[in-house]
Amino acid sequence: MRLSTRIGIAVGVTVPLLVLASGWLLLRLVDHDLHTAEDDHLRARAAAVVPDARALLRASAGGRPKAADNRERQLYTAALDVGVRVVGPDGTFSGGPQPDASVPLPARRNTPVTVRDGATSWRALTVPVRTGRGPGTLTVFSPNAADQAQLRLVRRRVLWTTLLAVPLSGLLAWGIATGASGPLRRLGRRTAGLDPRTSTARLHHEPTGVTEVDDLAATLQKALARYDEQAARTAEALDTARSFSSAASHELRTPLMSMGTNLDILAGHPGLPEAERAEVLADLRAEHARLLNLLVMLRELGRGDLVEAEAFRTVDVSETADAAVAEARARVPDARITLDAVPGATVHGWEPGLRLLLDNLLANALAHGRDAAGRASVAVGVRRVAEAGAGDQVVVTVDDRGPGVPPEARTRIFERFRRGPGSAGTGLGLTLVAQQTALHRGTVTVADGPGGTGARFEVRLPSTGGTLPAQRDWLITTAGTKRSQSFPKDAS
Repeated sequence: MRLSTRIGIAVGVTVPLLVLASGWLLLRLVDHDLHTAEDDHLRARAAAVVPDARALLRASAGGRPKAADNRERQLYTAALDVGVRVVGPDGTFSGGPQPDASVPLPARRNTPVTVRDGATSWRALTVPVRTGRGPGTLTVFSPNAADQAQLRLVRRRVLWTTLLAVPLSGLLAWGIATGASGPLRRLGRRTAGLDPRTSTARLHHEPTGVTEVDDLAATLQKALARYDEQAARTAEALDTARSFSSAASHELRTPLMSMGTNLDILAGHPGLPEAERAEVLADLRAEHARLLNLLVMLRELGRGDLVEAEAFRTVDVSETADAAVAEARARVPDARITLDAVPGATVHGWEPGLRLLLDNLLANALAHGRDAAGRASVAVGVRRVAEAGAGDQVVVTVDDRGPGVPPEARTRIFERFRRGPGSAGTGLGLTLVAQQTALHRGTVTVADGPGGTGARFEVRLPSTGGTLPAQRDWLITTAGTKRSQSFPKDAS
């Protein structure tokens, strides 16, 4: 049912009810006003005939019939249009319109009341008449016929008004609602043809001045914008899944083929010498570890691409670095790893991502930062800095004593699957560092280590954080092709 029809029906029902309620109130007011006017008239007539009633009772009590007759005529003449009834010790005198003598009168005096004689009602006022010879009463009557006639007239007019209000108010409300809902219908026609699945056309709305319609249009525009955003995120997730599959199949092919070759050797040569057999098994274990590490890295890269802002909170980078260093010391007990972290270095970030960043920086330093004697010495630093225009930042540095990174390679090392000569890693560790730095709106640089020896990786993270990057596709593209601005080259 259309909105205008609903409004028309609602008004067509409501207005008659309001007319009936108003008519009932009007009837009560008219009845009250008529009774008030009639009671005032009765009081005036009673005050006018009380002397004649007193004289009548005195003449009757004095045994003067002729005088009593004269007084009675004077009483009826003074009463004019009301009926009178005088009750005294010596008799009752009545004249004019009044109820039958058998109708009991109320006991109240000096107050007008209503009495009924069959279908006829009367207003009656009883007042005492003092004669000095005994108590007497004077009652004046006025029929309610005229008042009832006026009330019936008002009642009929209220009913006729109610009957006319039903169609007229309904049609008028329907017409007004039809005109008022015109902007809403036009908005409906414009949105009916929109299909965000097949078309990029979106709702264009000019303000109509109707608050509800403009608010609805704004809500629709927001809903479509959210649909577009969610569709983009879904497409990005699908691309991430496809890239994960492609990358995984590409990177897993070589170790799987190597493992297959070694398995064929073991299966085809059961009498293989023990030394050669142990060498094949060692290759199998190494390839298995590489496969497992690669899958873990790809999974973490995918998590970073799909993380939402709701997962971010206040993170103490010093505590995270302390935990990462403790685990690295346990994993590589022969390495010398030091930590210099100021307390309370907090950022608004994703704690698993920051831990992943630190773990991979440490793993890279331990793998590639050994000196000529094969000793690993790594220094980790966490400090707070304040720079003009950049605000408060948390700076994380990881220094090693290895051969360092050539200047021409300091950008490319963050690319996906970029491995150094002789590296047994996955080529994703530093890519994860670059990804997490970008998620936290920070920067990562590579320079020479202290004293010109080794390499220094420096990550700068804003303390207050910010919005997530609009595009996150680290499983699809590489740091070197699309992120040269996010990760500046060596600044040394």
